Amino acid sequence: MHQSAPQAPVCIRIEDLSMAFGDYVVQRDLNLSIHRGDIFIVMGPSGCGKSTLLRHMLGLLTPAAGHIRYGGQDPASTDEDQRRALLQRIGVLYQGGALWSSMTLAENIALPLSEYTGLNPVTVRELARFKLSLVGLDGFEDHYPAEISGGMRKRAGLARAIALDPEFLFFDEPTAGLDPISAHRLDQLILELRDSLGATLVVVTHDLASIFAVGDDSVFLDPGRKTAIAAGNPNTLLRQSTDPLVIDFLTRGAKGREA
Repeated sequence: MHQSAPQAPVCIRIEDLSMAFGDYVVQRDLNLSIHRGDIFIVMGPSGCGKSTLLRHMLGLLTPAAGHIRYGGQDPASTDEDQRRALLQRIGVLYQGGALWSSMTLAENIALPLSEYTGLNPVTVRELARFKLSLVGLDGFEDHYPAEISGGMRKRAGLARAIALDPEFLFFDEPTAGLDPISAHRLDQLILELRDSLGATLVVVTHDLASIFAVGDDSVFLDPGRKTAIAAGNPNTLLRQSTDPLVIDFLTRGAKGREA
């Protein structure tokens, strides 16, 4: 009998997490396990707390309750040196790319290399050129962000996110604002980088094409019930979920119209 490959170990564990702004609760009682090498999708309707969860996982916001652990390390309860060391293992692609407009693409990618490594300027420049080539931007090193398209800016942002060969990559709506062809290319690039880097990816998105194309695992956050109401491979959820909200989201309401 064929046996499936053993599941990779858990590298991020979210335990009894509640997120709130003052008395306003965003989500409560979240318990999630993210396995090494997976692309983990955070999805749900607008206002459910997807980006808020991302900010908590990056240590930018403090949980109202519960823990987020990388191995045994919780960024919310570590000292500054430990937190800084953890953040060096993390790369982030923000929704708008978040590139410095006054810097060339190569200078943007070189910035974290200069900040966090002891490499000499020549090596930093070579590495920046290499990272840009990995995302299909070879030859654009001396261009400024305003001189390239939105899709290219996303790829440049991705090159900067992988500058330090991170173990963990976080994406906030990576395909937002892109045309379908550019979005598909970015999805393919995400898959290629996951395989080449061996990184674990957490992707916040509502783009169904991306969800089904790249997601290994997922969680669905409900803004009404203020907790997770579904988890698992997105394609499996599409086939097996019985929750009306999950079905409506994953079919864009098509199942309801068929009924």
